[in-house]
Amino acid sequence: MTLSHDLAGAGPSTVLLLHSGVCDRRMWDGQFQALADAGHRVVRCDLRGFGDSPMDAPHTHADDVRDLLDHLGVERAAVVGASFGGRIALELAVRHPGHVSALALLGSDVPGLTPSAELEAWGEREDELLDAGDLDAAVELNVDTWLGPEAGPEARALVREMQRHAFEVQLAAPEEFDPAEPEVGADDLAGIEVPALVVTGAHDHPDFRAVADDLTRVLPGARRVDLDWAGHLPALERPDETARLLATFLAETMSHRAA
Repeated sequence: MTLSHDLAGAGPSTVLLLHSGVCDRRMWDGQFQALADAGHRVVRCDLRGFGDSPMDAPHTHADDVRDLLDHLGVERAAVVGASFGGRIALELAVRHPGHVSALALLGSDVPGLTPSAELEAWGEREDELLDAGDLDAAVELNVDTWLGPEAGPEARALVREMQRHAFEVQLAAPEEFDPAEPEVGADDLAGIEVPALVVTGAHDHPDFRAVADDLTRVLPGARRVDLDWAGHLPALERPDETARLLATFLAETMSHRAA
């Protein structure tokens, strides 16, 4: 299966946008065309089990993304990942390094993250609500947790819609179609040598701020940006500002490659 995706722009460089675990490719509405206008060929996709990509077989997300790039004839892409999408971007860079030219990681998760007691309790609460069939409450739990104070009603409504759809698709799929967890660890991340932008928000959960600390230390080519206004999903909280941040990083990355 080829992941559902959109294309924009016709520049010489390709940018791939990977959504968070509470969203689908629509989370990039504020950056998709802006990055195309900045001179890039932009791809945004729905990971399997999200948006328009069905959860129809056993799979590994990073391999699905590799297959999409191959389908599009893309040799290398700068990969932008938000939260769960950041984890998939890191797994892609480890498993298929020739496909990745740069990484931009926004509130990124990492492979093998051990959650704090607080985050583990949050996950248990989400599981309780889903087991009880209370999707409305599980959706609101996610909306309230992952969107920062800058998120307006439109962003909250969109996350509400995207998260509910993801729950419905994933809960309906048999367990054997759950994604495989590739064996990628901290030592593997240290071998990623492409330029990396690590973005964190002052209002994000402490676990993900700690992840940003670790990534900044572990990734050889990492640069850290702290956003004092952001929560976990800056792309939805201040779309235009996030688009400018990404465009600047990508322009700098291209200029370094050309030098």
